[in-house]
This record gives sequence, structure tokens and C-alpha cells, in this order.
Amino acid sequence: MTQASVTAGMDCQRLARITDFLQRDYIAPGRLPGTLTLVARRGEVCYLEAQGLRDIERQQPMTRDTLFRIYSMTKPITSIALMQLYEQGRFLLDDPVHKYIPAWRNLQVYKAGVYPAFMTTPCQRPMTIRDLMTHQSGLTYGFMNRTNVDAAYRELRLDGNANLTLDTLVDELSRLPLEFSPGTAWNYSVSTDVCGYLVQLFSGMSLDAYFQQHIFAPLGMHSTWFQVPQDQLHRFAACYEYQPGDGMRLQDDPADSPFVRGHGYLSGGGGLVSCIDDYYRFAQALANGGELDGARIIGRKTLEFMRLNHLPGQCDLPGYSVGAFSETPYEGTGFGLGFSVKQDVAKSQTIGSTGEYGWGGMASTNFFIDPEEDLLMIFMTQLIPSSSYPIRQNLRAIINAALVD
Repeated sequence: MTQASVTAGMDCQRLARITDFLQRDYIAPGRLPGTLTLVARRGEVCYLEAQGLRDIERQQPMTRDTLFRIYSMTKPITSIALMQLYEQGRFLLDDPVHKYIPAWRNLQVYKAGVYPAFMTTPCQRPMTIRDLMTHQSGLTYGFMNRTNVDAAYRELRLDGNANLTLDTLVDELSRLPLEFSPGTAWNYSVSTDVCGYLVQLFSGMSLDAYFQQHIFAPLGMHSTWFQVPQDQLHRFAACYEYQPGDGMRLQDDPADSPFVRGHGYLSGGGGLVSCIDDYYRFAQALANGGELDGARIIGRKTLEFMRLNHLPGQCDLPGYSVGAFSETPYEGTGFGLGFSVKQDVAKSQTIGSTGEYGWGGMASTNFFIDPEEDLLMIFMTQLIPSSSYPIRQNLRAIINAALVD
């Protein structure tokens, strides 16, 4: 092996298997429109490849500057924002949420019935801010399609509608029951949207302005927004939806997308559009312990705390989750303050390291950071739902196989 074929301790020829894998198994058969994949180690980009199309209908190629709906990859950004305010002494993690949202003082837990005629029982204890950050709050998502509570979310369109704001979300949630008493289970939910509301409350700034001033500008993230500017629309990818038989159909046309038309809902749980270079700067700052190019967005010890497993008894998600959906495979995986955290590599059945953390988005985007190997990956595409194919596990196998020192 020549020196030129190794970058930051990674075999470049082995990394090139990513290109072959995605072209052979996903792009050529029409299972994905296109992909953009980045692998970095020790702060150096080792692999960056755009493949296929970002817009099939217009035959626009995937390019490095393509803009993607990152959906739930917004959540780590919101979590960092909230913990920045924690570092300023604005709150404690075990503070009850009703201390800051008084209307939530008497939240109840679902017992029986359908909206609006619910039978409820009192919570065993108040919901805390840590419950929100770890999805142990008892909140849910309407798209879960699992309970009478999430049916109420759908009826009220709390996953997003033209009239929804963070204020109206918090107000509506004050009148709905929780799925379980806080701290007794894990369920993927609108919790991180409520965290975004708290960022606004503690900072006195709108969420988009806070992100811009305290994360995006310091890190040089110039192409991350809640709404795509008109002069950047040419970069915006189309989004597709999986169809039975490994097909797909157009789900969101970039020319007529809610992300372009504008809306008042600043979703800290899933509202951002970004490009791979911007998200790389965010991920590399985390990989560096909270700073990039002299700009520190979070303290080293704070980040170490965030990427611990905060589930009770160090259990993994299968042992504590009441829902079937997440943006990570469950086995061997715990959850921290805004990230999934790998606890048991063998149990996960996917190559990696203990302590690997990250998250994904509804349109199949994904990132992970492996502190042990000083390694990170960002994968961008636009196919809903993220559970359509096991690409994330395949990519980890290929990437970890390229490590040579």
C-alpha cells in the first residue's frame, strides 16, 4: 500500500467501496435518487462523493453544495443550543418543566378513551428538562400511529401545519395526556421541539436567530436555514417517498416545498435544511470536543456529559422503549442528551466503537461520530421513511473496514 492511498489512517481504496456499493445497490436500481457521503478522520476529509441525482424530474445532478431536508438531524443542534444555556446557569436538568411552562403543572397520563374524551391519571412525578432531552417525557409524535394519544396529535396536526408555532404547540400539549409517566419509558417525540421553545424562553431570542448567532455564525455554517432563500433554490434537492417494490415517488417538489414557501413553525425537532459542508463543520466541532477553528460552541465536559447513556440502569432502547420507531437501530444503543449512544458493539451487530454517537433524519440522512477512532461520517439523501433500507449499517461496515491505524 502506498502512502498516497492512505489518508488519516484510512485506506482510500477501501473507502471507494462506498461509491460502488451505493451505485450498485441503490442508485442504479432506482432505490435512491442520489447520495452525498462524507467520511473524515482526525479532522481530515478522507472521502467525499456525490452520486446520482438530487432532482430526478429536472435531471439535476447531486453536487457537493446540494441542500437537504435534514429533519431530525436538527435535534442535536437544538440540544447543543439548550445546553449552551445550561452552561450559563439558566436552568438545571432536573428542573420541572412546569417551572418554565406553568400550564404544564398538572399534566396527566393517558388511561383510556379517545380525543377529546380522555380518561387520565396523575403523573408519578413532574416532567423534567432532562426527560425532554432524552425522550423520556411521555410526549409522542402523531406519525407513530400507535395509540389514541398520537391520534390526537394527528387530529390537531401537531407534527406540523400552516398555523403551528412553538407557542401553539406548547399550549395544545398542555391539554393532552402523556403516553406514560415521565422517566418510566422512552418514546421518540416532539420533546426536542419543546426544547427549542425553552431555548427561545431562556435566551429571549427566536430559535432561528439564536441558532444563527450562537452556532451557525461561529462555525461558519452559511447554508443552514429553516427556510430556503429564493436565491438558493437551485441547490435544493427533491424529496422522495418509498414505494412497495423498491420504488419511489416524488414526495416534496423543491419548487413548491413548505421549506421554500415559508412558515412560522421553527421546529427544533426537524425543521432545518442544510448542506453537507455545513453539517460537517457542526459534526467536526463535536468531534473536536466542542470547538472548530477557535470557535467553541460547547464545553468539553458538557459534551462528554451529553454523550453518556442517560437511560436508567444503563439499559439500551429495546429494554426501555414503548414505540417501534427511532432514527437508530435499537439493539445495544442507549440515549444521551440529544444523541443515540452505542453501548454494546456486539449486541448492535454493526461494527463500531463503544461511545459512538449521532442521529439521523426522516429522509434517510444520518451522521455518526466515533470518539475512540476520531472518525465521523455524514450521509445525505432524500428518501422517506428512513427505515426503507439498512444503508446506515452497511456504511458503517464499509467505513470501519477502511481503518488501517
